[in-house]
Amino acid sequence: MPGITRRDTPPPRTGDGETEVLRGFLDYLRTSIADKVGGAPEPHVRTAAVPSGTNLLGLLNHLAFVERAIFLGDDVADWEATFQAAPTDSVADVVVRYRDAVECANSVLDRCVDPGAPVPRPRPGRPAPSVRWALTHMIEETGRHAGHADILRELIDGSTGR
Repeated sequence: MPGITRRDTPPPRTGDGETEVLRGFLDYLRTSIADKVGGAPEPHVRTAAVPSGTNLLGLLNHLAFVERAIFLGDDVADWEATFQAAPTDSVADVVVRYRDAVECANSVLDRCVDPGAPVPRPRPGRPAPSVRWALTHMIEETGRHAGHADILRELIDGSTGR
């Protein structure tokens, strides 16, 4: 199967501030996974390539829910269900949903100046993680699933690189 080789994009060079570095790496990973899913062919994009049922489109769908839960305080009743996109969702639908979640999350982060302060929540009285914890968790979560996406996309059409 002939593969599509993309130029590998190195991690970002950011400023020296803690939040700036964390946000730079998170945005780098966000872009990497959205680009990896975007343009992936149907029906392969939603077909499980491993026994766990993990599929490329489901990974991005899940990350949209995680972004909204961590940064916006959205409740998620069934985390397992987030790993599957609705049958009526196209690849473009899920990519747009993810990018919208990232944009909303970044709007919250733009107002955060102290990495030790809690992430602001739209509903007062609900516990929130610190900005530092939320950014670190999202780097871990997005990086982990971006690695899964790299492998799944290569299995689908041979595409490699970030």
